[in-house]
Amino acid sequence: MSATIGGAAYAQNLDQGKSPAKLFADSCATCHRSPRGLAKGRFRLTLFLFLKDHYASNSSSAWALSSYLESVASPQRRRSGDAAAKRSPPASRSSRSAIRPPEPVPDR
Repeated sequence: MSATIGGAAYAQNLDQGKSPAKLFADSCATCHRSPRGLAKGRFRLTLFLFLKDHYASNSSSAWALSSYLESVASPQRRRSGDAAAKRSPPASRSSRSAIRPPEPVPDR
């Protein structure tokens, strides 16, 4: 869509200010019930180029949408610190395996 002011045409970005979820709802939800799985097995760059050429009104919208689709494509992983803490119980202070300084390295 463009507006003509004084003989010059100015393009208007209709997607400006929309969240990626809103972009999906406005342009993809007609055919796709959910964003889950749409990015499965695709590189973000490939998905971006496809969206830019076929569905998005500009590059920034295509990138935001491709990033959004990738973020909802797989279940979120727990942080490694949280997972490590749940795998092994904390060592008690009275245990024989308490942290101790290393032994000196022998001379050769």
